[in-house]
Amino acid sequence: MLTYKVIEITTVTEEAIEEVLNDWSAKGWHFDGMQFAMRESSKRPAMAFVLFTREETHHE
Repeated sequence: MLTYKVIEITTVTEEAIEEVLNDWSAKGWHFDGMQFAMRESSKRPAMAFVLFTREETHHE
């Protein structure tokens, strides 16, 4: 079964994105995409959502 993980980044910097990517990849999650929430008054994103997936094996 494919499981999804969404990580919200409220301070969108290069360092914050790298930290999330490296931390969750090291935990066995696979990067699936990134979405940015923009602010009208700024060219910099207000937030970012980093998406990960991994296969889970469930024993019933």
